Parts: sequence; structure tokens; C-alpha cells
Amino acid sequence: MSGAGAPDGELLDRVFLTRVIEPGDETGGRWVREYGAGEVVRRLRQGGAALPGASGKRWAGLVARASVARPRRDLAVARDAGVRFVCPGDAEWPGQLDDLGDGRPLGLWVRGRASLRMWALKSVAVVGARACTEYGAHMAATLAAGLTEQGWVVVSGGAYGVDGAAHRGALGAGGATVAVLACGLDRPYPRGHTRLIGRIAEQGLVVGELPPGDHPTPSRFLLRNRVIAALTCGTVVVEAAHRSGSLGTARAAQRLGRYTMGVPGPATSGLSAGVHGLLRGEAVLVTDAADVVELVGDIGQLAPDRRGPVLPRDLLEPAARQVLAALPARRAARPDEIARRAQTAPDDAIARLYELRALGYVERQGEGWKLTRQAVISVRGDRESG
Repeated sequence: MSGAGAPDGELLDRVFLTRVIEPGDETGGRWVREYGAGEVVRRLRQGGAALPGASGKRWAGLVARASVARPRRDLAVARDAGVRFVCPGDAEWPGQLDDLGDGRPLGLWVRGRASLRMWALKSVAVVGARACTEYGAHMAATLAAGLTEQGWVVVSGGAYGVDGAAHRGALGAGGATVAVLACGLDRPYPRGHTRLIGRIAEQGLVVGELPPGDHPTPSRFLLRNRVIAALTCGTVVVEAAHRSGSLGTARAAQRLGRYTMGVPGPATSGLSAGVHGLLRGEAVLVTDAADVVELVGDIGQLAPDRRGPVLPRDLLEPAARQVLAALPARRAARPDEIARRAQTAPDDAIARLYELRALGYVERQGEGWKLTRQAVISVRGDRESG
């Protein structure tokens, strides 16, 4: 059902609906659940009686949107921009997004080589103020770098301030990061982060709910935050005033049963007042990556034990098997060395290494990567049998 190859009916229907139904619309999500995406599309195209829960005025607005929806064109524009569409039920779909119920995305547009599902298994959101202080930027970057060094994927919103610092910290440490945008991926926002978002797409993933060309709005930013919260094992807030949008991400994480964490700031700083409010509630105070990992690493169903059983190698995609085979048996190797041995690009090698990390095949050691004990046995046996 993914965007590769000829699109099937379900994919086209869901792409159509991303052009008509706003992100997080639980009424629209209920229609899809109860009637199926194809039937909802058919009703919208016919423009007949409104589906349950929609006023006449609202239904007329949806029908007007449906009249100009062109899903095949959207898929073609996305493909030209290196973007694919991932639906619920796809192999790449992160199952934890289903926790959003009828408010889950109709699908996600994804740019980047890695598997979104695999990366989401061991991910942490780092969010906060756009107009952050030097302290906030430093803490966000340091946290992100420390998390990636311990094998975690950093997720944020691609915005100015804390978001950008978190993405740069992860990239600078050679790690994995995901940007969740509130606009079409072919027109990244904010414009000043176009180069950063392009770099994230090369080394990590850029995802969003909105079809090509769609622009961000205040409500779309707020609704985007629920995806960040659901996608990750926990959310860390670094600097946030009382009315900061990042607090919405934290509250969504709490509703979903994810861990919520906050980095304290000066008692006199208005930019830390929102974080301090979280800390007076159910949020946990953290000051570095070790604090975060100690907390979220206990979520067994979302963070597989790296010492756990290794899945059979024949379940891996060929590109991942090639990278796995390129790792030395008895020492760690840097990503550029692994890429040369696997005859692939360094960015692609990093993406595959994080997938293999989530499956228990490899672990990070300083600036390098090495096979886990189970993987050494698996790879050795595979080589001997070959």
C-alpha cells in the first residue's frame, strides 16, 4: 500500500482524503473506520446527504474540497520530491499511532530512506520554545546528541529554536532524527530551515500528514504535535512559556500514556515557566540523555531489548542485509567504513544501522557501530553456510 509501485485503491482513497479532511478530525476518522475510506470518498464525490456528525454547512465545504482533489497528481508531485505515502496497515506504518484512535493520521507522507516504523520503536521527542535562549538551545542540542549516541532517534517539529537545535544536535553526532512538519513536504516550513530539513531528509526522515503544496496554519501546528507525541516513547520539553505549543505535545503524551519529561531552567525565566508547571504535575525532571534513557528505556513494548533474540536475517530487506554483512565481526566500525564495504552512501548506511539497531543486530559504540553478540553468531553462521 506504500507509495512505491502502482497505487492501489485504498492508497488513492486515503491520499484523496488528506486533501479533504483536516489532520486530527475525529469525525472524519470515525467515518473511515465505520464505512471504509472508499465509501467516504464515494459519498464526498457524489455530494449527496451528509454523513453522520456533519452539519449541512460543513458537509458542503468538504464536498467543495473533494471536487478539486486529484490524488494521482498529488502522488506524482510527491514522487518527484522523493516523498512516499504510508498508510495504516503498511509494513512501514508505526503501530503506536493507532493509539490516537479516530484522530490518527489518514496516512503519512514520508521523505527519507529509513523505515519510519523501525525508527519510531526507539524514539524520543525533544521539543520546546521557538524563541529559546542560548541555554535552551545548548540543552536541546546536548540532549539530542547524547540520545543518538545511545541508539535513540530524536523526533521534533523542524521549527526555529529548540526544535532546530535538537535536530542539529542529532545530525552533528552522526545520529538519527525525524522532523514532523505541519505542511506539505515539498514546501518545507519554516523557509529559513529549508537546508536543515533537506539535511534531515538525507540523514534521517521528514514526515507530515498534509499533501503536497499545503501550507501550515496555527491549528495544524497544534494538531501536528499529537503525531510527535504518539510516534515516540516519551517527550522532553526544553524551555516553554505558559502558552507554548510544545506544552500541547507534552499533554498529548500524557493522555497517551507516554513519559513526559522537562528540563528545568532559571526560576526567573518566563521561558521555563511552562516546563516548571509540567514538573509540578506528572512530568519527570531530566537534565541529560542518561536521565531520559533511564526512564523511557523501560518501555519494553516500544523499546526492544538490544540483547533480546535476533530476528532471522532473511526477514531483512536486501539493503539492510548488505549493511549488516559489511560490519566487522570483532570490532566497531565507523559509518563511512561500513558504507564503503556495503557499497552504499553513508546516509543510507546510517539509516540501515538504526533499523538494525531496533531489531537487535547492532549497537552503537562511541562514533562506531558493532555487531551484538547474537548478531555475531547469526552472521558467522550465515557466512559459514554460504
